[in-house]
Amino acid sequence: MTYDCIIIGGGIAGLQAAIQLGRYVTHQILVIDSGSGRSTLCRNYHNILGWPDGISGEELRNRGKAQAVSLGVKFVQDKVARAAKQDQLFELAGEQGVRYQAKTVLLATGLMDRLPDIPGIRRTLGRSVYVCPDCDGYEIHNRKTVVMGSGNSGANMALLLAEQASEVIFINHEQQAVDAEILMKIKDRRIRYIETGISRVLEEQDGMIQSVILEDGTVIPAERGFIGFGGNQVHSELAEQLGAKLYPNKHVEADPRSRMTNTQNLWIAGDLGVHAEQVTVSMGDGTLAAISIHKVLRELKRAQEVNL
Repeated sequence: MTYDCIIIGGGIAGLQAAIQLGRYVTHQILVIDSGSGRSTLCRNYHNILGWPDGISGEELRNRGKAQAVSLGVKFVQDKVARAAKQDQLFELAGEQGVRYQAKTVLLATGLMDRLPDIPGIRRTLGRSVYVCPDCDGYEIHNRKTVVMGSGNSGANMALLLAEQASEVIFINHEQQAVDAEILMKIKDRRIRYIETGISRVLEEQDGMIQSVILEDGTVIPAERGFIGFGGNQVHSELAEQLGAKLYPNKHVEADPRSRMTNTQNLWIAGDLGVHAEQVTVSMGDGTLAAISIHKVLRELKRAQEVNL
């Protein structure tokens, strides 16, 4: 079967696009989702309109999928390993060899924060340990906050958060070098700097951080935490296979209004592009892309009717 549009990625941007496209009724839409991604780790988004008490990434995804399904959108769990464009159609292959074909493609494959394998840290993510200061800087206001990071990335995160927290401790887990100028700023802001590995993160209950245990056994009490390891992985491999232009940091270039890439009928949405990496921005991105996709699909169908 040739779909009108295949959305690769069932996170927030992909789901919002699927809902928008599904509401046009006339299109055959498939979402290919691996079941992983940044939003699966977040246990509580607090900055979304209408959810003052927060909503987890898992719940938001479940609700979004159900809404898209009710509109006739199809879903399959798979991971697209290869992508090519042949005779104006996109040819996709899943990891197990399943093949998919579409007139248009939306890539919503996002990115993943680099996260060392520190015992206990994943249980606190999105609940009391955060990755985005714009999304969750509010959560550390007047609280003792530990930044678990590496080198300049972690140090700069600590400096940024010092504006909100009552106290900031930066633990340079990987003991990577920090520029002398940045170290001076760390000292001036009275940020405690520790250069040693982390053994584990302890939680009180339901993902609330209690303390960080260092490799030498030292216990660092904390009320909130942030990570800043740098080197986040942008999942732009499929975009590159399809000839889309990439920025040096591996994010994908796209028209700011339509979200279409330089490859005809290939769009992106969400963290794959260059923006603030916020869930609310991803929602808007998915909607913009879907509106543009709908317009192109209308033109393709009109052209097909004329040829008939």
